[in-house]
Amino acid sequence: MRAVGHRRGRAAAAALALALMLALGACDAGGAPTSSIARRPTATASPTATPFPTAASTPTRYTARTLLQGGARPDDLAFDLQGRLLFSDFYAGTVSRLEPDGAVTVLLRGLAGPEGLVVLPDGTLVIAEQRANRILALAPGAATPHAVRTLPGTSAGPPCKDGVDGIAIDQTNGTIIVPDSPTGDVYRMRPDGGGFALLASGIARPVGAAMDGRGNVYVADECGGAVWRIAPDGAKTRLGGFSKPDDVAFDPQGNLLVIDLGIGVHALIRVNLATDQRETLARDGFAEPQGLAVDARGDVFVSDDASNRIVEYVPAS
Repeated sequence: MRAVGHRRGRAAAAALALALMLALGACDAGGAPTSSIARRPTATASPTATPFPTAASTPTRYTARTLLQGGARPDDLAFDLQGRLLFSDFYAGTVSRLEPDGAVTVLLRGLAGPEGLVVLPDGTLVIAEQRANRILALAPGAATPHAVRTLPGTSAGPPCKDGVDGIAIDQTNGTIIVPDSPTGDVYRMRPDGGGFALLASGIARPVGAAMDGRGNVYVADECGGAVWRIAPDGAKTRLGGFSKPDDVAFDPQGNLLVIDLGIGVHALIRVNLATDQRETLARDGFAEPQGLAVDARGDVFVSDDASNRIVEYVPAS
């Protein structure tokens, strides 16, 4: 995800922020500081969230493992059909794959600010291209993507008018949830760009999106300090109390995970939606936390494009 206002030109600050990430418990600091390290294969892509969290099964501690350090500025995250982690790099204009042995394979180059990523059941990669404010698709085996939809808004840059950021898939019907960040509208569309329908309006800057197990869409409002729940009937509910929420995802227990990149926050936060209890799972070492993904085991993956790293948080209990 792309931050607003304070993000650009912070390379010097990022260098000072390369402290070890912590997450409620001990961290494994394996791997060389300037290269990626191997990790166990991901189980599957992100899970479908349960309707409500199960307290007995919700992890209380995580172990952090650095998967990528240096050589890229990872932004949004997704899993391919083999469970390998994909990441966009806004600055380099690339989409890459993190291999199980820690190597990085560049899949696409020359994109105009790639951000959000979604992988369809047939292996098609859907990409949000921020500078052009449009959605691209890369078919399996294809060398270049093609545009499927240019969004109504116009990318006008900060503050709060950058183009499309995160996107999400509705696993129940295969449609794509597309926040049109410059306009504050959220749309649903088919992967081919058709069936373009408005879900909600009036959000300051909708960026990351996620679906729960009950058909609700959750959208991070980066410039509104909130996460919005959009019900199937279109009703909106505001979950306030955030600074600059940039990405959202669900863990297998149905808790909402939020990346908040606000200055002075820079945290991975877990929200129990039944009680509104909030916990900071990780914050130390973050410079500009951006992407967020969860696999079926409940491992949480966070990218930080200013400290040039991807970290996996493995449930320890």
